Amino acid sequence: MIYLDNAATTRKKPAAVYKAMLKTALLGGGNAGRGNGVLSLGAVRVIIETQEAAAELFGIEDESSIVFTQNATYALNMAILGTLKPNDHMLATVMDHNSVLRPAVRHGNYSIAGADSIGYVSPAAVRRRITDKTALVACTHVSNVCGTVQPVKEIAKAAHAGGAMFLLDCSQSAGSADIKVNDIGADMIACPGHKGLMGPMGTGILYIKEPERVEAVITGGTGSESESMAQPGAMPDKFHCGTMNIPAIAGLREGIRFILKEGAESIGAHEKELADEFRLNLMDMGGIIVYGRGDSGITAFNINGLESSETARMLGDEFAVRAGYHCAPLAHRALGSANGGSVRVSFGYFNTKRDMKRITDAVMRILKERK
Repeated sequence: MIYLDNAATTRKKPAAVYKAMLKTALLGGGNAGRGNGVLSLGAVRVIIETQEAAAELFGIEDESSIVFTQNATYALNMAILGTLKPNDHMLATVMDHNSVLRPAVRHGNYSIAGADSIGYVSPAAVRRRITDKTALVACTHVSNVCGTVQPVKEIAKAAHAGGAMFLLDCSQSAGSADIKVNDIGADMIACPGHKGLMGPMGTGILYIKEPERVEAVITGGTGSESESMAQPGAMPDKFHCGTMNIPAIAGLREGIRFILKEGAESIGAHEKELADEFRLNLMDMGGIIVYGRGDSGITAFNINGLESSETARMLGDEFAVRAGYHCAPLAHRALGSANGGSVRVSFGYFNTKRDMKRITDAVMRILKERK
């Protein structure tokens, strides 16, 4: 099977990721912050080392402002629901994932900025929707549907001009783009560990520039200030409740170190090179709709007259792709693919030009069979 679903999760990880997880599981086993024994302190060391690696990757000055979560969904929920007060207004965009949209709906007071037919959200569209009640603006960096890159620096400026915080969802860009929080102007960023950062499933990152402005949605045991019934305010304990998944965090550390060594921009350039050629191949075939504008390693398309699920079925077990709505229904409305979604091919660092040529040939065969 040729794996082309890296926007969902990277399947192949650097060898160091597996080794770190195995070593930590076999030789570790301590509970971070629960005692002064060598195993507990070793678990704390894993957390700190992973924070340091993430801080280097994202240009974060204080690594203690980085907390680890189960995934990006948890990180986004923590950021959104922890920031908004009952009368606060939140602004999201049509290109956002349900991990942003559903917490916004849960809060109740929200608006949605639109996008054009290639999935681009203009800063002007954001500015028009900001009110004097807007406390938070959230935006995805790269669309998980079509790969369009959003003007997040300008959107952050618009948020700050309106007195709101800016939350960047970099689920599809972390590990393949140069993301520096101060350069972008992000007050918070959220991303999974298992996608572009090449860590294991069950890991995520939430960076909070000003932790005092965000309430802890989940409270409980932290191993610190245990004599108090109140949640600790110190970072990262404020958001690290319960036992941390130390073997997975150790794997995430090695995934981030791999990104730092290879270079996020270099990785992104490789993925985009494959996607660009695949995109051009599709457009040359005729009878195919290609969505977005080719900004990243993600390509979304449909074959005229075929449901996206049917196209994916016809690709068979030879290719792992994603069909449907990709947990972003509003994005499909903007792109014109709301009736059945689209087929998504997402290239990763370990994919090759041969993989791209084989998926191209497979799509061509489907077209010929339908004639």
